[in-house]
Amino acid sequence: MTSLDGRRLRAVAEVQGGDVGPQTEFEYAEREDGVIHARYAGGAVRLGFLVGTRAGDTLRFRYAQLLEDGRTATGHCESRIEELPDGRLRLHETWAWDSQEGSGTSVVEELP
Repeated sequence: MTSLDGRRLRAVAEVQGGDVGPQTEFEYAEREDGVIHARYAGGAVRLGFLVGTRAGDTLRFRYAQLLEDGRTATGHCESRIEELPDGRLRLHETWAWDSQEGSGTSVVEELP
């Protein structure tokens, strides 16, 4: 499976119940031992970080973010990686808040 290291992704739509949207950009880093992390910002998110692991085409991680209004939020997510015909990556995400009520799904795609 193709590495996420150095790839930039964005949500394809506003995320119902979440703070991420098409203005939010994620930049991923991946180590050979399956450790994955990303920094993200944009839209309602001033600054966010995720950290976790990869096994095959599955990512499992926790995230923490600072919102533009000064609030903080945390949660966890499991994502499935899909490689698109043009070589870009798409992540199908199932997430849930730890710091508040709510959960949902989202899709992020690699920028062309």
